[in-house]
Amino acid sequence: MNIPVIDKSNYLKGLLITARKDKKLAESEKKIIRKIAERLGFSSDFYEETLRNLLANKYLIEDPVKFSDIKIAESFITDALMLAFSDNKTPSMEIEWLKKTAIDNSISIKWFEEKIQLCKISPRNLVMNDFALLSII
Repeated sequence: MNIPVIDKSNYLKGLLITARKDKKLAESEKKIIRKIAERLGFSSDFYEETLRNLLANKYLIEDPVKFSDIKIAESFITDALMLAFSDNKTPSMEIEWLKKTAIDNSISIKWFEEKIQLCKISPRNLVMNDFALLSII
């Protein structure tokens, strides 16, 4: 699938918003963001600078992100949930934001809740798996 530039930008933006929802940036979150940003074609200078300033960035608007295709949106939600659970903490703020994003992208709440249950069952296994993004690019 050829992902439009705006969707690539929203994918990375959404991951960044997810990562900073708890006002902490864990190393596991940085690792996931770096890998996905690289796969999306962003330069390492860009995403490293963004990660360095993420928590202080007052210009990153936290509205839910919207994608042009539901497959991209589902991929994003899957990867963002993996990111949210990667630091082994209960990601309630992240889940609320991702739920709004799912709704805005016409993703069923049932599908969303099933993904959350998978993350709760085996959050560390999800981090070791390939990203959902790889299945659509």
